[in-house]
Amino acid sequence: MKLRTVLLSAVAALALAPVAQAERGSDGHVNIIYWQAPSTMNPYLSGGTKELEAGSLVLEPLARYDQDGNMVPWLAESIPTTENGGVSADLTTITWKLKPGLKWADGSPVTSKDVVFSWKYCTHPEGGCAQSEKYNDVSSVEALDDLTVKVTFGISKPFPYGPFVGAQSPIIQAAQFADCLGAKAPECTEANFNPIGTGPFVVSEFRPNDVISLKANENYRDPAKPAFATATLKGGGDAAAAGRSVLETGEFDYAWNLQLAPDVLANMQAAGKGKVISAFGTLVERIMINLTNPDAALGEERGTKKHPHPFLTDMNVRKALSLAIDRKLLVEIGYGDAGRPSCNVLPAPEIYKSTANDGCLKQDVEAAKKLLDDAGWKAGADGVRAKDGVRLSILYQTSTNAVRQDFQALIKQWWGEIGIETELRNIDASVFFGSDPGSADTFQKFFADVEMYANNFDGTDPESYMSNWSCKQAPSPETQWQGNNMPRYCSEEYDALVAEMAKTGDLKERARLAKAMNDKLMQEYIMIPLVDRGRVSAHSNTLGGVVLNTWDSELWNVADWHRMK
Repeated sequence: MKLRTVLLSAVAALALAPVAQAERGSDGHVNIIYWQAPSTMNPYLSGGTKELEAGSLVLEPLARYDQDGNMVPWLAESIPTTENGGVSADLTTITWKLKPGLKWADGSPVTSKDVVFSWKYCTHPEGGCAQSEKYNDVSSVEALDDLTVKVTFGISKPFPYGPFVGAQSPIIQAAQFADCLGAKAPECTEANFNPIGTGPFVVSEFRPNDVISLKANENYRDPAKPAFATATLKGGGDAAAAGRSVLETGEFDYAWNLQLAPDVLANMQAAGKGKVISAFGTLVERIMINLTNPDAALGEERGTKKHPHPFLTDMNVRKALSLAIDRKLLVEIGYGDAGRPSCNVLPAPEIYKSTANDGCLKQDVEAAKKLLDDAGWKAGADGVRAKDGVRLSILYQTSTNAVRQDFQALIKQWWGEIGIETELRNIDASVFFGSDPGSADTFQKFFADVEMYANNFDGTDPESYMSNWSCKQAPSPETQWQGNNMPRYCSEEYDALVAEMAKTGDLKERARLAKAMNDKLMQEYIMIPLVDRGRVSAHSNTLGGVVLNTWDSELWNVADWHRMK
């Protein structure tokens, strides 16, 4: 069966179910807590989930994904398909129609020129864009009239829904960002902190790595929404404090990403103030391997492809690191039923899930030791292995979080058993997942040997996501350290798979290619997957309208949230 019929027809527009609520602003104030505090409201300048989700309160795409992974029109009137004429028969163009009458929060009209500008902003050759993979293979974006936009691809594109779909690819206002192209993008503080959007809320005050104050957008397209007149998105603290603030004290209405042990969550929920919600999607906790040298002595060239890593370029070492880990125990102590051991970075949907790497489910310390012995890494008097004067001594960084620090401690112990020395480092999540190109502590800079975090992708098609590990996606000084290829991996064979999937229409063949990319990354140990994590959040018993969404922003339907009477 061809993808043309499976994908382009299956995404026909679905109407969101109407939610009964009072007039705009009648429900007062809503308090949201994201203990990883956002550092910008511009999702094009950060690959961090906290920024994507915060930005989605204000900025919106043409279409997005609902809680079941179905594509739904948002700023667009409908989803273009070959059947309705929105996608050309040769699959080289997609034409979107904006809903008439849309306004920016400042009252000015939303036009197709804003859509064109959003593409130009993210693909400017002199700047880095954290979401550039969304625009792969786009050769032009044209405004046919005030409400019609035509995207042309350089190849036949069976899945043409990368650009402008999902929270990772929103529309920004051309007038506001006109002077923020290329290298100037990070310097536009006012626009990045206070973007003029089409979403249900407007930023009143943005304090980076702290708190965002918002008010209802008076020009929002539905005059009855949002129900809340004002909102606060509080950042900072930790997952435990965030969970208590909703489930025990009732101080907050919604808490995101409660990365807590299952017994801790159960005890909190027993207080009766709120409800824990969870669902599986594509979120994988993993350890990323740095293939470049992060030594500070290299100055501005540290962490770049100019300097290979002194020992992690040896696949024997990378494989040994993976063999030593007991993933089942990590799930047990960290996530319980909200986690599953994972041997893949692409765990879902089911058609894309590989079984070729399931051997990682068994910890094998002895095999790891033998692998290192055979590769010439011999233990010294201190028990740490070395070869040719290079010691296996690792700096292992992650964000500050109780579960992640438990994982670090266990993994350090296991790596010690195979003769690898490990120094642990944890960084405040607001900084680690931040977007400051001047900070040495971001996960994009990756100034460590290995780092641990989780991420996922919008929707159910993995084409853009798997392209994250193409050569051009490696962060570097030239891209203001934007990009999603944290290991700095570069393989012509992998890039060829990315290019082939971009033009492949048969669904089974797309699945084969996605698995091939996943397997190549796994079997070369470019990263070490640990846990397929369910999204776990919580909301107060008085907050209605919440629909947990693992395929888009968790705040995707915040316009429908309301106070339960």
